[in-house]
Amino acid sequence: MTNHPHHQDGAAAEVTRNSPGHMAPLKICILGAGMAGLTSALALAKAGLTDIEVYEFASDLGFVGAGIQMAPNMARVLDRLGVWGPIAKEAVVLNETSIREGATNEELGHVDLRYIVKAYGYEHMVGHRATLASGIYDGCKRYPDAIKFHFGTQVQDVIVDGDKPSFKALSRSDPTAPPKEITCDVLLGADGIKSVTRSAIMRFLKADDEIVDTGQASYRIVLTREQMSSDPELLDLIEGDKVIRWIGEKRHIIAYPVSSKQIYNISTAQPDTNFAAAPTATYTTKGSKPAMLGVYGDYCDMIQRMLNLVPDGEVCEWRLRVHAPLPTWVVNTTALVGDACHPTLPHLAQGAAQAIEDAAVLGVVLSRIPDTKRDTIHKALKIYEKVRKERAETLVALAAESGKNLHLGAGAAKEERDKQFAALRSGGGTTVPDRWADAEVQKNIYGFDCQKAAEEMFEKEFGSV
Repeated sequence: MTNHPHHQDGAAAEVTRNSPGHMAPLKICILGAGMAGLTSALALAKAGLTDIEVYEFASDLGFVGAGIQMAPNMARVLDRLGVWGPIAKEAVVLNETSIREGATNEELGHVDLRYIVKAYGYEHMVGHRATLASGIYDGCKRYPDAIKFHFGTQVQDVIVDGDKPSFKALSRSDPTAPPKEITCDVLLGADGIKSVTRSAIMRFLKADDEIVDTGQASYRIVLTREQMSSDPELLDLIEGDKVIRWIGEKRHIIAYPVSSKQIYNISTAQPDTNFAAAPTATYTTKGSKPAMLGVYGDYCDMIQRMLNLVPDGEVCEWRLRVHAPLPTWVVNTTALVGDACHPTLPHLAQGAAQAIEDAAVLGVVLSRIPDTKRDTIHKALKIYEKVRKERAETLVALAAESGKNLHLGAGAAKEERDKQFAALRSGGGTTVPDRWADAEVQKNIYGFDCQKAAEEMFEKEFGSV
C-alpha cells in the first residue's frame, strides 16, 4: 500500500461540486469498456452526470495482458475518482530502474526512482492490468443509477453528422434480435485502435483513417514466483523493487514484479517478422516458443533461463500498431478517447495513463456546461481536445523516439547513446537515452495536472458558470 496522503485537493473537490442537476439529463453513450471507456464512465458519474451508457463488444471484462505501469499522473486521477486505494494495495512500488546490455547483462544506466513520490505525491507503481481495470469497474458500480453497461454488444453504423450522434447496437447473444437504434447527446468513442467511431469521423471529414504498421511486435509473458523459485538469480528479480530493461539491436525486454511480487511481468519489443499468416482482423497471435528463443538467442544466459520457463503454447505475440495524428478528435458532439485517437508504442509506459487523463478531462468539461445545446456541448468537447491532443501526440512521438534509442545497432549513434549512459553512471550526466527514465521527461508527464488544466481552460472559454 502506498504511504502517501490521499490528495483531495482543490481540483478534486471541484470535480464533484459542479453537478449539472439543474439541466435536463445529458445522455452520454460510451463505445468500449477498456481503460478509456471505464474511466470516462466513472469520471462522468462522479462529476454528477446521471445518464451514461457503456457498450462493449466482449461479453465480460476479460482483460488480456498482464503488467501495467501506473505512474503518478495516472494515480492522481484515480485517487480523485476514489478507486486508487484498492488498486495500489496489490501494486509494487518501483524504487529504481536499470538499463542493461541484453547480451552481457552489464548495467548501462541506473536511475533512482525514490524521488518521484516526493516530487509528484505518488510513487511510481506497477500492477496487473486486470486489477487496474476491475478497480475502475468497481468504482463504476458505485453509480448503478447513472451508469448502465451493455456487454456482448456489437456497434455499427455510427453517424456523427446528424442532429445528434447515433449508432446501431446488435446483441451478440441473440443474433436474431433486430439492431437497436441508439441516439444520444454525446458519443464517446473509446473503442480502441480499430475504432468504428474514428472511422465514422474520418469518413465525415473525408480524411485518411489508415492504421500504421510500426514493424514492431511484442511478446507478453508472465512467470509465477513458483516457476522462478528454483533459480536464485531469477528469484532476485521477482523480489526486487526495480524495472529492468535489457536492450540490444532492434529489440529489448522490459520486466518487473507485479501482484504483490507473485508474478514477474515480461514484455518485449522486436521486429514484426512472424505475422505473415496472421489474419488482418487481429493484432495478436499465438507465438512460437522456438521463434521467441531465436529472437533473443544472443542475450545472456540468465535471459535464456527466464524465457525457457515459459510453457509451450503460452507464448502470445502482439503486433504493435499506431496511426498518424488525426486532424481532430471531435466532430459535432462526438469525441474520441484513448487508443481510438492516440495509440502509442509502449516505450514510455503511458498508454493507459493517457487514456485515463482523457477520461478525467471529459469529466471536468461535460459536468460544467451551462446548457445541453449542441453548440455548447461541442465547445466543451473542443476544450477537451485542446487540453489533451497536443500532449498525447507529443508523448506518442516521444515513445517512438525512445524505442529507436533503445534499439540502436553498432555505429556512431549507439556509441553516443552509451556515452550518455556512462555519464549517468559516473554522476556526470543528466540525459537518459531511455526517455521513460529521464527526470525532465518525467516532470513533463507526471507533473501535469490534466484536471486543473481543464478547469482553467473551461473557465477561460466559458467564464465562471
